[in-house]
Amino acid sequence: MASVLVLYYSRTGNTQKMAKIITEELKVKGQDATLKAIDDVNVDELEAADGVIIGSPTYYGTMAAQIKTLLDETVKIHGKLDGKVGGAFSSAANIAGGNETTILDIINALLIHGFIIQGDPKGSHYGPVSIGAPDDRVEKECKRFADRFSNLLGTIY
Repeated sequence: MASVLVLYYSRTGNTQKMAKIITEELKVKGQDATLKAIDDVNVDELEAADGVIIGSPTYYGTMAAQIKTLLDETVKIHGKLDGKVGGAFSSAANIAGGNETTILDIINALLIHGFIIQGDPKGSHYGPVSIGAPDDRVEKECKRFADRFSNLLGTIY
């Protein structure tokens, strides 16, 4: 069983709801998944996890400052995250609100650390996205994302 850290920042609760869905599905798939708000995470926890999933609302087409601050702090452990599995998800207020650019910004940081990232040829290609409060479509995408993440972990750990 691999350990997965699902961390998020959420002001309205939408990103938090997505994080909960993903975490619960990871547990259903047998992963040791831990859900944490960004304010409760330190850099060492990223190093200790086999997989890291990061969720952020979209602010001006990119991640929340709280997420960026944590990622900036990972410079202290640069090189120690190589080979871990990573992923990202996002929520925004409207369509074309910057969800994909937010996810890609997070993924860019993970790739620099050497994370293994898996895209999806169906549905949310980069990671789950929600427009406003998560609905049935978003729940389905979050569960699919968690299933695929769990399968990838299983091939590595």
